[in-house]
Amino acid sequence: MTTPPLALRLVLYPVFFLLGLIAMGVAIALIVLVLAYPKLPSLEALTDYRPKVPLRIYTADGHLIGEFGEERRAVVAIGDVPVLMKHAILAAEDDRFYEHGGVDYMGILRAAGANVLGGGKRQGASTITQQVARNFFLTGEKTYTRKLYEALLSFKIEHNLSKDQIFELYINQIFLGQRAYGFAAAAQIYFGKPLKDISIAEAAMLAGLPKAPSAFNPVVNPKRARLRQQYVLRRMLELGHITTVQHEAATKEPLVIKRELAEFAVRAEFAAEMARQIAAEQFPEDVYSSGMKVYTTLLKADQEAAYNSLRKGVLDYDRRHGYRGAEAFLDTKEFDSDHDEAMDEALQEIADAGDLIPAIVLAADTKQIKAYRKGGEMVTLSGDALKFAARMLDDNAPPGKRLRRGAIIRLFKDDKGNWQIRQLPEVESAFVSLAPEDGAIRALIGGFDFNRNKFNHVTQAWRQPGSSFKPFIYSAALEKGYGPGSVIEDSPIVIPASETGSQAWEPRNYDGKYEGPMKMRTALAKSRNMVSIRLLQSIDTHYAQDYAGRFGFDPARHPPYLTMALGAGSVTPWQMVTAYAVFANGGYKVNPYIVHEIRDSNDQLLARSAEIRAGDETLRVIDPRNAFMMDLMLRDVTIYGTAARASSILKRQDLAGKTGTTNEYVDAWFCGYQMTVAGCAWVGFDQPRKLGNNETGGTAALPIWIGYMSRALKDVPIQLPTAPSGLVAYGEGRDRNYVYTENMGKIQESEPAPAEMPPTGDQLWPSD
Repeated sequence: MTTPPLALRLVLYPVFFLLGLIAMGVAIALIVLVLAYPKLPSLEALTDYRPKVPLRIYTADGHLIGEFGEERRAVVAIGDVPVLMKHAILAAEDDRFYEHGGVDYMGILRAAGANVLGGGKRQGASTITQQVARNFFLTGEKTYTRKLYEALLSFKIEHNLSKDQIFELYINQIFLGQRAYGFAAAAQIYFGKPLKDISIAEAAMLAGLPKAPSAFNPVVNPKRARLRQQYVLRRMLELGHITTVQHEAATKEPLVIKRELAEFAVRAEFAAEMARQIAAEQFPEDVYSSGMKVYTTLLKADQEAAYNSLRKGVLDYDRRHGYRGAEAFLDTKEFDSDHDEAMDEALQEIADAGDLIPAIVLAADTKQIKAYRKGGEMVTLSGDALKFAARMLDDNAPPGKRLRRGAIIRLFKDDKGNWQIRQLPEVESAFVSLAPEDGAIRALIGGFDFNRNKFNHVTQAWRQPGSSFKPFIYSAALEKGYGPGSVIEDSPIVIPASETGSQAWEPRNYDGKYEGPMKMRTALAKSRNMVSIRLLQSIDTHYAQDYAGRFGFDPARHPPYLTMALGAGSVTPWQMVTAYAVFANGGYKVNPYIVHEIRDSNDQLLARSAEIRAGDETLRVIDPRNAFMMDLMLRDVTIYGTAARASSILKRQDLAGKTGTTNEYVDAWFCGYQMTVAGCAWVGFDQPRKLGNNETGGTAALPIWIGYMSRALKDVPIQLPTAPSGLVAYGEGRDRNYVYTENMGKIQESEPAPAEMPPTGDQLWPSD
């Protein structure tokens, strides 16, 4: 046998050696495949896919308001995924997905070449199938053993599932940042819209997330997310998934990233939390992962109206009391420029408060402020936009509050789309409304901002009701034989120390004036304290205390003293709206409820609230005649009295309610109703202190109620109750009054209506 020449041997030996190594590698791989493949985990987790789906809370009309669970996920069938979303994912992650068998050898060679040329590990070559294997069965450790098992699992998955099944698993399981799992959830969280409605630009942004959800997160790193999006769009163009025109349009499209609660149709965090607690108590097992759905009694339009009205009312109050200065300060020396990405990162640490957006002041003087707002926009404020903050632009402003470079401020976009300076209010507020016929809660706002203060003022804040409690004293008086036309003295009262047990008590009217004898209905409209005290003296404090319990109040929180006539006890807005509903529905006590029904992930009914409606005589707590006469008097309050602005603005004569202001302007209330809806608004500080001079119920709380009712009653016709039997009417027009038939002989001589009583809401009685 002839020995090959030396030159040929030098060529052949390395080739044989390489072929031998390849053969050994193939042999080892075959051995591993034969030994390891049968021991691979069962694919039951894939074939019987049961993802963790969070507890979701909805309004009565089907709008999502809350979601609770470690994983925010919305499962979507592959047939319901838009083609453009599929193309974007394939372009970003695995363009040969429908061609390879689980491992893309061409992709591996391409990535290896890029890594060698790039001088390091820059590209990966994991297919969508490999990512499914990793997400369901493996850890994220970077070892050759894990990669081998990943490849073997990929072969097994490809052998047992169709490509569309694998793709569907990937689309629903992959983590995309912000606790979002799956592209359907991510579309809601980042863009506030269902997956079917996203644009090409939005699809490309979402498709860029799997590679590094934290690095390319558009909320945390908008600039890096934008670069990744541009890469995906470029790949879609190269692969022919989009045209040049579509590519150019998508590249230029501004993306509106929702940074807070984007997936929810309306702000109802306090109500959602209440519903969560109810569901967790009823079904403690797997409540946050089984896909349970809770339907509340809220109506989207009502909740939006309540939220917007409360926010406006609180911000209007805040503006009346002046700008307090910079919220905080950042060291701008840490930023390389006024467009540094670090500024965005710093602002991400400062929570939004609804439409109050944080911004960093870059330059400020008495004529102009330049600020960089969260989201990357440069904002310039001048002229009227500076008026609110003018005091803190002066050189004499306190150094720790003066607006200068580095100051954190809040920006607010007004109705005309112009940026204005605002601030986080210190005052709190609450609003709740319900349907008087059955107690279904229609709107509930437990505070100005749930993310800042999770204390639910509707159900948890025990406050003095002030004059908003007077109607229950008047109702008790009607049961004792009084009528709307009964005349009571409005003159000073002194309760001696011998009766009070401590020191003499000399209460006064809100305005410090006294008008002598007046009708009950006039006294309630004007909220005369002396009349309320005399009524309570007449009917006995213990009787009034027990009587108030009929409306749902806790008698123990309303001690049987004369101060009860001025609302010195303790109530919650939840109790107050429940109590006023009794007058609205003709005398029935309905229990308020916020959860209508609970269903499982298959939409099977698990629980439903019992339907108890006004009209069931077992629920009656006051005489229908009493309810009718109270409605008559409470309508006077909104037409001629301390809440005359309500009828004047809303142009209705079927509104009833009562203002309330506690001593030293600590709490401001307005509780009222129309026959189809009752609502209660409260304003005050968490640590009780003075709201400010003249910050009465009519000034601070009534506008919130009016704002809500303007929407809630938009298409509701005017309705007035019909007088029940057992009443005798006397007088005409505004002097028309009623009394129980059996009390007809007790009618006192009725005085004429005071000459100064305004015929319209243009002139207002002093508000309390």
